[in-house]
Amino acid sequence: MTFRLAQISDTHLSDRVPGFRANYDLLAGHLRDMRPDLVINTGDISLDGADRAEDLALAREAHNELGLDWLAVPGNHDIGDDPLPGCRQPASAERLARWRAQLGPDTFVRDIPGWRLIGLDTQITSTNLPEAEEQMEMLVEALHGTAGRAVAVFMHKPFCQERMDETDSTYWCIQPRPRHRLVDLLLPQRPAFIASGHVHQWRDRGVSEGLRQIWAPSAAFIVGDAYQETVGEKSVGFVEHLLHPDGSFETRMIPLPGLVRHDIGEMPEIYGPQKRLAA
Repeated sequence: MTFRLAQISDTHLSDRVPGFRANYDLLAGHLRDMRPDLVINTGDISLDGADRAEDLALAREAHNELGLDWLAVPGNHDIGDDPLPGCRQPASAERLARWRAQLGPDTFVRDIPGWRLIGLDTQITSTNLPEAEEQMEMLVEALHGTAGRAVAVFMHKPFCQERMDETDSTYWCIQPRPRHRLVDLLLPQRPAFIASGHVHQWRDRGVSEGLRQIWAPSAAFIVGDAYQETVGEKSVGFVEHLLHPDGSFETRMIPLPGLVRHDIGEMPEIYGPQKRLAA
């Protein structure tokens, strides 16, 4: 039987932003009617879980109220970001422990008919935390034990914007060094797709190395054109993956009527003023 998986992302839940919660509640109602076999949130489940356990707890309860099987991996607003110069909330042992206390493991391996689903924590890949190396070991083991299943990988940040050999360190993608290591591990298995969030744009395309990247839109907001380059579709909604036991699949983005297309650039009270693009 076909396995129906709903990928939601970047819900940014907190009691401090009712508009984002209203979008989530509308999405949750649709999911309860749809009854997917599994819901996966690909990160930034919370508004500021990196510093507020209560945001993570609220997000956990909101997902439990779905009454559906669900999993999540962390995003930069959940446990912090790559420890690059100027990073306000670098990923740390304390922040990772806070996630695990509220939401459980930051990675997962789930087998379903014909498929192995792997969840990765992109936020620790550039750190010196021992959990970063443990994650690499987990991935090796998960890929070696597929027993012929197709593989789908779920994570917060995409590998790259256009090409795996990009060398720039950017806010939007996994940093070059850990990216190359992860790609080297994944290529022999050739996952069917890599599903991510973070960019707040919908896109489904193949990239260099033949790896298919699927970007989920946010359920909460977009980043307006004045603040972010358009490289996909700036929508709010979620992604449905139909996974067949023979390893084939279909993917579509579902833009729900009623979701408000908030622009974070016009909401400086949330994360501060956004940097405008050069004219």
